[in-house]
Amino acid sequence: MRSIWSLPLIAVLLYPLFPLGLALAADRSNETVIQDFVKQEERAKLGQLEQQQAETKKKHQILFLMGLALLISILTTAGLGIAMALYGKQAFILHTLFAGFSVTLAIVHAVVAIVWFYPG
Repeated sequence: MRSIWSLPLIAVLLYPLFPLGLALAADRSNETVIQDFVKQEERAKLGQLEQQQAETKKKHQILFLMGLALLISILTTAGLGIAMALYGKQAFILHTLFAGFSVTLAIVHAVVAIVWFYPG
């Protein structure tokens, strides 16, 4: 048979554990804070990824334009060379200038591509 003191005695003995129960209940609210932090971090990473993709696209466009200028320069150099060889035109200085420009642009194009896109 229970005594009249057993219920208050149990309450007094369990009272020190009450803050632990509150801490465990509060721990669940910390989970939502952590989840919000993780979501915010994922959004930041996604923003960085989009920014990297935009930078990469711009780099590709620059290399494309350099390649286009290089192709035009090489075709012009070849055309001037053909004009000199087949038709006897006096275009040696122009041919030499375009050849120098073509070589310079080819080297710059290669160096920029290696610096921007070589892994490591």
